[in-house]
Amino acid sequence: MPMGATPTGADDVFDQFLTDRGHETEPVGWDQNRRKKQCPDCGGLHDEAATSCTVCGWTPSR
Repeated sequence: MPMGATPTGADDVFDQFLTDRGHETEPVGWDQNRRKKQCPDCGGLHDEAATSCTVCGWTPSR
């Protein structure tokens, strides 16, 4: 196994550990505010075609 690689299932165990302690482990996407996308980090509003926040540089998790 290459250095830095995680064994199969290790991510699931770590995600469960975080979830049990109240942390979110799901990918984060845009919030919606009327007909605009809203950045979940800074609250900046963008057109529907936006792929990243022009205010803080945030991009959605994939």
